[in-house]
Amino acid sequence: MPLCYQNQQNHWLLYGRRLSKQKVAEYFYQLKDAYTIINDWNIDDYQVIHISGSLTTFAIQLAYNKGFDVVQLSQIPYLNIPGLLLMDMDSTAIQIECIDEIAKLAGYGIQVTEITERAMCGEMDFETSLRKRVSILKGTDASILKKVLDELPLTPGLTRLVEKLKNFNWKIAIASGGFTFYTNYLYHKLHLNAAFANKLEICNGKVTGKILGQIVNAQYKAQILNTLAKSFNISSTQTVAIGDGVNDLAMIKNAALGIAYHAKPKVNKHTKVMIRHADLMGVFCILSSSLIDY
Repeated sequence: MPLCYQNQQNHWLLYGRRLSKQKVAEYFYQLKDAYTIINDWNIDDYQVIHISGSLTTFAIQLAYNKGFDVVQLSQIPYLNIPGLLLMDMDSTAIQIECIDEIAKLAGYGIQVTEITERAMCGEMDFETSLRKRVSILKGTDASILKKVLDELPLTPGLTRLVEKLKNFNWKIAIASGGFTFYTNYLYHKLHLNAAFANKLEICNGKVTGKILGQIVNAQYKAQILNTLAKSFNISSTQTVAIGDGVNDLAMIKNAALGIAYHAKPKVNKHTKVMIRHADLMGVFCILSSSLIDY
């Protein structure tokens, strides 16, 4: 591992499925820029290529347009030193927004989904939006929560990512603006180190329309990242946070490596590292660069 690993301002990773040196050559030929391939390797079915050269904003956008992801090799945590990954749940660790699915089954789908979208895009304060959505669900039979859980779609790459990071003694946690009913399931299924979410009040088998305790908003998520890092004795330079909505921006910015995952435009705009095409194994593709002997 080179001593300059975390300061390689003109070094980049290109990664994706069916990525090849030929495709990289075609890409740079279109840019008319000079580059050097330093190394390449595989992570499961992903190809990862380390290049040196200067990539402009146009060049980065062109890479995304061609179907592969790109990240600058700067301030990326070391995989073989214990670290912390903190993930959002809805539309990140899982492929749905749980509250939207509950609302659809309860007959309030359009009302709730519209508010969710506005909150995710930063058009409405998260806490206000959550309380409003939950209030709409007042009187809903709590059995609907179990129906959503029974068909909960994990995001591709999630299980593999957790497994691989645990092999390197990393800690993995979830901080969600969703509900403990679902984060508790993931906590036990994936053997996570911690999980935080909102507690939906249920009385006599019905949703009351209220949240119990503190709302897991953007500031609280950032606080969770700091608290967990300290409790696990993990350096702040070894933290990774990943999410897709505006409610994730604070923890993304607070982490050494903050990643916008298939995120809303406003999140991409304020985040240096984006995964637009890869599944969650894209996180491991990025971190794997610290293991390669250049």
